[in-house]
Amino acid sequence: MTFTEYAPADHPNIPARKIGVLVANLGTPDSPDYWPMRRYLSEFLSDKRVIDYPAWKWQPLLQTVILSKRPFTSGANYRLIWNNEANESPLMTITKQQVAALRERASALWGDRVMVDFCMRYGNPSTPDVVERMVKAGCDRILFFPLYPQYAGATTATANDQFFRALMTQKWQPASRTVPPYFDRPDYIAALAASVERALGGRQPRKLVASYHGMPKRYLMEGDPYHCQCQKTSRLLRERLGWDEGVIDTTFQSVFGTEEWLRPYTVEHVAELAKQGITEIAVISPAFSADCIETLEEIQGEIREAFEHAGGKEFTYIPCLNAEPAHIDVLAAVIAENLAGWI
Repeated sequence: MTFTEYAPADHPNIPARKIGVLVANLGTPDSPDYWPMRRYLSEFLSDKRVIDYPAWKWQPLLQTVILSKRPFTSGANYRLIWNNEANESPLMTITKQQVAALRERASALWGDRVMVDFCMRYGNPSTPDVVERMVKAGCDRILFFPLYPQYAGATTATANDQFFRALMTQKWQPASRTVPPYFDRPDYIAALAASVERALGGRQPRKLVASYHGMPKRYLMEGDPYHCQCQKTSRLLRERLGWDEGVIDTTFQSVFGTEEWLRPYTVEHVAELAKQGITEIAVISPAFSADCIETLEEIQGEIREAFEHAGGKEFTYIPCLNAEPAHIDVLAAVIAENLAGWI
């Protein structure tokens, strides 16, 4: 029985209490066309967690120079990977699959007491819109789960920031929790290792390049733990696979701007490997929970081409964990642990 069943007739409706689980990912343009791409890139590149230059210095350059050209090039790259059947990016398609699987798990465990939904930090569905929907559905507690195994200010923190901003608009603000990074969980490392073994048929490559999304080196020096967590992910993966030191190289991709970023840069490193005579490599992306523009276009396009141009012969890309059952097991376990005391 809800409160409104015995409340005065003019009392606003109060739905039955629920717990919300809100999964978040980076985001995606609504279309690869110019204006949707420009809106998406403007939101993304205006985030002070991503580009922390003073607005007076950065915004004129962004709005007049960068956003007059970059939507065309980024849109062309998105068209190469776009899911035309569903008219959405692969990240959107995969996130929907992940959330559908998590809803099934939540329903089996907790019935209708837990509502699972997803949002994007940039683009749609927006975090404020989904928080609003959850509150209207009766969620008086929300577990916010950014799908980033490793913590970074430019990913996990900005997603949390947006969630907290959304809570600020609520008259009846739900209690909230955020999920910590899960880069060193044994079940996550085991799922990564199984994906490597499956993709490579159990054989050990001369080099497995673990390519993580990059960030300015300055962020590391200012205290961001991302670099260290990436290094530990690679080490734990190597140990789980039982490989010798030196088989897995940790590198960083998606460099933007003129300042120095975390090194080595993936695109340069794979070319150097080919020049050294290591002409067969595999590449994995442990920082991404779902395949996206950075893996489907950048790694399998620009980075593959750099390797082959330098003399590389065999380039194997190992897909992200996506909606694989082992990955859903990990995510469901993380959710269950972080709901402790609430359900």
